[in-house]
Amino acid sequence: MRYTFYFTPPADDPLTDAAARWLGRDAFTGTVLAPDGQRPDGWESLVAEPARYGFHATLKAPFHLAGGRTEANLLSALDVFAAETPAFTIPRLKIGRLGSFFALVPDGDADALDSFAADVVRAFEPFRAPLSAADIARRKPETLPEPERTYLHDWGYPYVFDAFRFHMTLTGPVPAERQDEVVAHLDARFSSLIGGALPVRGLALFTEPERGAPFTIHSLLPLGGTSKRKMA
Repeated sequence: MRYTFYFTPPADDPLTDAAARWLGRDAFTGTVLAPDGQRPDGWESLVAEPARYGFHATLKAPFHLAGGRTEANLLSALDVFAAETPAFTIPRLKIGRLGSFFALVPDGDADALDSFAADVVRAFEPFRAPLSAADIARRKPETLPEPERTYLHDWGYPYVFDAFRFHMTLTGPVPAERQDEVVAHLDARFSSLIGGALPVRGLALFTEPERGAPFTIHSLLPLGGTSKRKMA
């Protein structure tokens, strides 16, 4: 079992519904969704990897529990963290290209997001088992610049702190000759949903039962709320 902390809007948010229908999978229920309307050619391969993870933004990358730690310990810490962390808003999102894939990214100031992500990374680090040699090798550390290589070894993920970039992934790699076509589909689907502020009111714990299995939402806790856990 691996655990990971992600941001995702609530299950009933229109953005969650639109993203689940685009990806073809609902991470709250694990339901595979039939395509709704026209899709780009090869859509299944474009969304295969982000669909497995579910609609999300990574805050703390997937990890196994450290020795001596239990799921109950992790959930208790999540209760405390969520209760003590205030909610905030992302002023606006846009469809952005990161390398060869597309995601929803902040359109403007991201200081609050960066601070929130850093707090999540630090708060739950005591629960993370060290990466195996194979896990480190998968990240190809020899190709990473400093300090990302150091972050990988020290925090289990290269893209934390100053290397963090908030993004809610919508595709896998898209060939250069198809990028205009794909972004036109994404604009049509999402532009009406990302023009205003997006509240960040919760922190989600996702789980992966075994390597390669789809991730699903275990718990979604309100920020600045009570310690009562909302189960997916």
